[in-house]
Amino acid sequence: MKKAIIGKKVGMAQIFDKDGKVIPVTVIEAGPCPVVQKKTVEKEGYSSVQLGFEDIAERKLSKGEQGHLKKAGVAPKKELREFKLDEADKFEVGDVICADMFAEGDYVDVTGISKGHGYSGVVKRWGQHVQCHTHGVGPVHRSPGSMGANTDPSRVFPGKKLAGHYGVEQVTVSNLLVVKVDADLNLIAVCGAVPGPKGGIVTIKSTVKVHKAKNTVKTVSTNPQKKSARG
Repeated sequence: MKKAIIGKKVGMAQIFDKDGKVIPVTVIEAGPCPVVQKKTVEKEGYSSVQLGFEDIAERKLSKGEQGHLKKAGVAPKKELREFKLDEADKFEVGDVICADMFAEGDYVDVTGISKGHGYSGVVKRWGQHVQCHTHGVGPVHRSPGSMGANTDPSRVFPGKKLAGHYGVEQVTVSNLLVVKVDADLNLIAVCGAVPGPKGGIVTIKSTVKVHKAKNTVKTVSTNPQKKSARG
């Protein structure tokens, strides 16, 4: 992992590029994130940094959390996340990481908690079809219908796609392009949608996907039957 930061989803907007093409973006308030703890290979067996985000009243934290933050000399923070950065050894406790850690053109993975939809049926939760609106269906056309179980096993096996709690799960959207970075306001605009509602906490990390450089060199064929060889 090269770079990472904690942020808060502000909402969606539109940005126009130099060609006048509209780009749908999600605006994220990223940082400032102070370094609360630093872990090293000598002591913990690996190197990482723990970042804090969003101020909170001290009375809302436990005694352990208060002592942990006071030891680092950092104001009370609502969120604490640990990241294994490539250059974790260069950071010290008290350093502040801001949105300018990322630049336009970077590709990132955004992780957040998806919106909650409460107790939902199979049509909404799993996208199943409704029953045919024929005579006799009555008011149950959105019910799942028969499960297929007989006297043996006389039950429904676990994992069946049925009604239940929908949403409030950790979701990661990969390979999003950073369109714009505002270092003064600590805002990052990424192309596309990210999980969670407005005000939801998200983490932004360098994408794990590999981006290969495009080959822009044009090759000329020696085959006279091809257009490139005929000039």
